[in-house]
Amino acid sequence: MSPANASAARKIRLIMKLRRSGITDTSVLSAIERVPREEFIPDTFIDQAYEDIALPIGRGQTISQPMIVASMTQALEIHDRHKVLEIGTGSGYQAAILARLCRRVYSIERHRPLLDIADARLKDLRIHNITTKAADGMKGWTEQAPFDRIIVTAAASAEPPEPLLDQMSIGGIMIIPMGKQKDEQFIYRVTRTEDGFTCDRLMPVRFVPLLPDVASNHVDSPEKPKTKLRMPTYHSADDPQLVGA
Repeated sequence: MSPANASAARKIRLIMKLRRSGITDTSVLSAIERVPREEFIPDTFIDQAYEDIALPIGRGQTISQPMIVASMTQALEIHDRHKVLEIGTGSGYQAAILARLCRRVYSIERHRPLLDIADARLKDLRIHNITTKAADGMKGWTEQAPFDRIIVTAAASAEPPEPLLDQMSIGGIMIIPMGKQKDEQFIYRVTRTEDGFTCDRLMPVRFVPLLPDVASNHVDSPEKPKTKLRMPTYHSADDPQLVGA
């Protein structure tokens, strides 16, 4: 079997696994099928591109396992007219998935070297509805707010940063991992209503911590940012239980 055929076969097996594991949104599955994950990982790990695992991308960061990408994307309930804010561009893979499902993606990355690489990949793939910048993702993107959807790909310690809550549109959804310790992290779906916010707990995960400011040249230590509590009581949801990265 040629390398191209082997890669295609592995992708098909991954899509089938996602279906069996509860990913039922055909538009999400189609986006994952159409975006070449191998383009977003270092050459060292190219043969693992369609394994359901997280892989290192440098700067102490990872590209999340496909099940986590699919689950978080499905939970966003994206429409093709939505404007989406992504906190944590990373490799650019999640942004590329989102770009196939919504009108425009605004993505913020605190590691400039990662952002430069992601921008080049997205340009090579001719994905043109993504706008990025190197900045403090915890502050959001005030000039482009409000957002219909927000996805955060690093874990807040206890509650979402207040600027992100402020930048949600009424009826908007935020998907964000939260938890002080890696073995206590869950993904939450925050919905903004006319009366405030509701928050549902979805699934256990493991993410790198959400940190403030633009990163310096060294790899960050796992310090936790401080934010002000504004959230209601959490509710449980009957979603699949996974461990992500």
